[in-house]
Amino acid sequence: MASGERWVVLRVRRYSPEERRAWVQEYRVPLRRGMTVLDALLYVKQRLDPSLVFRYSCRMGACGSCGVLVNGEPRLACQTQLASVAGDSGVVEVGPLPGYPVVRDLVVDMTRLFENHRRAKPYIIRRQPREVEEAPREFLMTPRQLLEIYQFSLCIMCGLCNAACPVYHSNPRYLGPQALAQAYRFTVDVRDEAPEERLALAASPDGCFGCHFAASCSAACPKAVDPASAIQRLRSIALRASLGLWRKKTSPVAPPLEKPLRRVEASYPTENLVEGADPEEEAKKPVLLDIDPEEL
Repeated sequence: MASGERWVVLRVRRYSPEERRAWVQEYRVPLRRGMTVLDALLYVKQRLDPSLVFRYSCRMGACGSCGVLVNGEPRLACQTQLASVAGDSGVVEVGPLPGYPVVRDLVVDMTRLFENHRRAKPYIIRRQPREVEEAPREFLMTPRQLLEIYQFSLCIMCGLCNAACPVYHSNPRYLGPQALAQAYRFTVDVRDEAPEERLALAASPDGCFGCHFAASCSAACPKAVDPASAIQRLRSIALRASLGLWRKKTSPVAPPLEKPLRRVEASYPTENLVEGADPEEEAKKPVLLDIDPEEL
């Protein structure tokens, strides 16, 4: 160990489905500048224990694959700086996300999340399906209408919000903050014409009215989607719709252009661009690169 080098102890909660055994295993990892929890797990995988199993992909907080429990909090391993969670003790506890069945070590089964996401119908529905399938023109939307849904469209389906939700753990029928946030996102999307279908699902006891408003989902979200806010807004819409006080205003398809597009033929120069230069002779000359051949 180099002089002055700091080390961190990873306490990883592991699970073997063949042995049906769970245990905690410790690994010593050198702490380097800019090192993330995912970097530490990769160090263990590559140098200490190749049997450690975890999930990751993009390493830049875009895919949501590397969600784990770090010191008791759901986090993306690739976005969590190791130094920020090591503290003075130099110990970091890493485990699988709660609320999901554990497949092996840090990998969990997220089937429930994907099924509930599918039940929320996270896509544009029009009364005339041909408007979406053929899409002759775009649907009209103002910048303000876009801002109403933009924040909730940033979800990367990492599952951290569900892992932080106490209701999601206690009620296996609860849709969860991820699915409800997407239900709200498409319910208020002016391009969509099927809010009743999502409200019927979201207004059930296992939907937005099952939320206890702990707001832990929004605290855990790495993309600031704020699913707790979406759930409360969805609850308000469901109540007003049940009293006949809410009607959705949908956007039409953009009309045809008033003037047809003018076809422009591209033309390219055929004469020499440099006076006195012969393109054929220039092509025969070797290209001189100011680069050391050893660096190639």
